Parts: sequence; structure tokens; C-alpha cells
Amino acid sequence: SYMALVPVIIPLVVKLLCSRKELSINMKEQEKKYPSKTEIKNLRVLKIIFPIVVTTVVALFVPSAVPLIGMLMFGNLVKEIGTNTFRLYDAASNSIMNAATIFLGLSVGATMTAEAFLNWTTIGIVIGGFLAFALSITGGIFLVKLFNLFSKKKINPLIGATGLSAVPMASRVANEIALKYDPKNHVLQYCMASNISGVIGSAVAAGVLISFLA
Repeated sequence: SYMALVPVIIPLVVKLLCSRKELSINMKEQEKKYPSKTEIKNLRVLKIIFPIVVTTVVALFVPSAVPLIGMLMFGNLVKEIGTNTFRLYDAASNSIMNAATIFLGLSVGATMTAEAFLNWTTIGIVIGGFLAFALSITGGIFLVKLFNLFSKKKINPLIGATGLSAVPMASRVANEIALKYDPKNHVLQYCMASNISGVIGSAVAAGVLISFLA
């Protein structure tokens, strides 16, 4: 339900809070005007170290979030190691993923009876999720606006709007919005970076919440 809300909420909030000029900010042009001074010499090593460090830090501070973060980081690690794990990466991203999606859909659909779904509790959860998404998108947009006030290098507010855990739906929706204002303005890769950060952040936040409620 919350994934289905993403294509509705993001365009609505973005339309209310962002101007046409802001949504037309081209990130590639901004990078050309204001190139980054930070140079990563060995990107492959960094990509391998990153999931290990993130999992270790989360395990130390938020143990209840390790199952979700650990699986996410394990998938990235398998992908980045290279040819030695290609068979595992191919199986995880294709056959296992497809089978898991089918069984998950069947199990959820089989247990979602009218009595369990059509009630005030479920409606409240959907409304709460809608408001939570709207607030998250709004906060991301305002943070980008605040950053743009003090920086020469401008950021498209759509990148801030994707700082939530709806991967990759939010990034795709944001990219489509950007292309409407400028057919050459592809922001998908930038939005995915924000999107993945949202996944990690929300998983850690959920782990903290579980530790308080347990």
C-alpha cells in the first residue's frame, strides 16, 4: 500500500513546494560548473569496505536492525567483489529474487481477507503512512532548499524528496518529474543515492524503535 502511495504523494508535495526553476536544475551541469575537489582514487575498494563498515557499526549500536541492514549490505558486497561471486550475485538478483517476490505476493494475498483489511485500523495505518511520507518528502525538500541558500552548487529538490525507503519507486517517479521540465535532466542516479540513504536511515530508526518497544 505504501509503495502504491509513492507515485501519488511525491508529485503532489513537489508541485506544492517547488518552483519550475528549482525542478529544472541539471545536476550534471552543476557538476561541470562546480567540480568536486574530493577525488576517490580506489573506488572499488571503497565499495567493498562500505557495506562491511555499515554492518559493523549498525551491529554495535542497533543490533535489532542487523537482519535488514545486513542483507542489504551483503547483496552490495557480493555484487562489488567481482567475478568470484558472479554466480551468487546472478542467482540473488534474478532467480532467488523472483521466487521470493512470487511467494511473498501469494502469502500476503492469501492472508489479506476482507475482515483483516477493510477496517478502521487498516485505514488509520494507510492515512498515517500517507502523512509520514508527505512529512518525509517535505523535510527532504526543505533541507535541499536550505542547502541551496548557502551553496553555489545547487541541488535539485527532487533529490531531497527521495530520501525515503521506497526504493526504487521514489527515484523513478522523481526522475520522470525532472524529465517533464527538461528532457535532458536525468536525476535517477542522484535520487538513488538519496533513496538508499533513506533505506539505511529508516532501517536503523526502526531498529531503535523496536528496541524501545521490546
